[in-house]
Amino acid sequence: MKIAVIGTGYVGLVTGTCLSETGNNVICVDINEAKVAQMQAGIVPIYEPGLDVLFHRNIAQGRLTFTTDLAHAIKDAQIIFMALPTPPGGDGAADLSYILGAAKDISKLVTNYKVIVNKSTVPVGTADKVQAVFTENTDVEIDVVSNPEFLREGVAVEDFMKPDRVVIGTRSDRAQKLMAELYGPYVRQGNPILFMDERSSELTKYAANSFLATKITFMNEVANLCEIVGADVDAVRKGIGSDARIGKRFLFPGIGYGGSCFPKDVQALAKSADEHDYEFKILKSVMEVNEKQKTILVDKLLKYYKNDLKGKHFALWGLAFKPETDDIREAPSLYIIDELIKHGARVTAFDPEGMNNVKAIVGDKITYSENQYDALVNADALLIATEWSVFRNPDFELMETSLSNKVIFDGRNLYDLDKMIELGYYYNSVGRKLIN
Repeated sequence: MKIAVIGTGYVGLVTGTCLSETGNNVICVDINEAKVAQMQAGIVPIYEPGLDVLFHRNIAQGRLTFTTDLAHAIKDAQIIFMALPTPPGGDGAADLSYILGAAKDISKLVTNYKVIVNKSTVPVGTADKVQAVFTENTDVEIDVVSNPEFLREGVAVEDFMKPDRVVIGTRSDRAQKLMAELYGPYVRQGNPILFMDERSSELTKYAANSFLATKITFMNEVANLCEIVGADVDAVRKGIGSDARIGKRFLFPGIGYGGSCFPKDVQALAKSADEHDYEFKILKSVMEVNEKQKTILVDKLLKYYKNDLKGKHFALWGLAFKPETDDIREAPSLYIIDELIKHGARVTAFDPEGMNNVKAIVGDKITYSENQYDALVNADALLIATEWSVFRNPDFELMETSLSNKVIFDGRNLYDLDKMIELGYYYNSVGRKLIN
């Protein structure tokens, strides 16, 4: 098939690259000329494991190309994916200006039947709004389809190539046939393509992310209670996770969720409910708890240092909101850094992939280290904000010679408590016994 993908952000680039991998001819469009030139030169603009292999292979085979020319991209395309940002506005509602603007531009260029696919995460009713734009600007027949993405950063290529399910919202038999043909190669192992109406499809995406965010937040609340009552959150997690109705995933406590999806989607769903005069109380609690959880390590530091962090030097391992990505959007590390600076502390940070993105926002307010151990030199304590694999089994002897004090505040529960007792560290994690 001939495919156009409008937008080469995280979702657009992964979608376009993976679609080309199954033999489709894909043209990716972006208004950023420098970014398009970069991709045309074979440079992948984001970090995502495995993406570079597919990216280079399909460019070499001529199936994946990049352009700033929208008319050229959509001219022969049978299916046009819109993978554009929907950032939260000041009131929390999703901003649809990019989606509707692109729809207007496309509507003035189409000359024959196309399937227009909303790949972005959008509120209920967006497909109707996009359809209205086309109805206003062209007599050419088109079908607007909702096809939400369920890509996890760090394993997005695997998620696209072997999806748990594909959700497609359309009431058009013609569009359904084309979408089933397009996604057929990705579900040969039997995972379903779920066809439904557009509004149900749009709500499915928000509901899925909001439920997972709720599960994470519930476990963080349990962890906080464990510290108060003297229970072990690891034991509690295993105890409830073995129940098939609950499941093991998304039960690891920590310092809150971040990234490009969960914060935005929970907020947008709550706002959408408000717009329909329904108060989504659970989601409002989830947002409130998560906001506090992001700086729980700072609360622990203040207690340990008797509310005086001025002049203290802290090493921070991890900046990305999760491992295997360079995405720092809504990352807890940014909130931690901000609070530490407010309290007069100094920070030296290390992250395998996210440092350049943090530098663009934080600048020289903190120091950056090219090595995780160099970040520890003369630090009063180590803070861990991201569970990168490289942090899981460190050289504790080297750490001891670098740190001023054997003190660790671990927001991701990476280390065994008995091991930390044996090594003689002060070790403060989330929902577990304090090692002092």
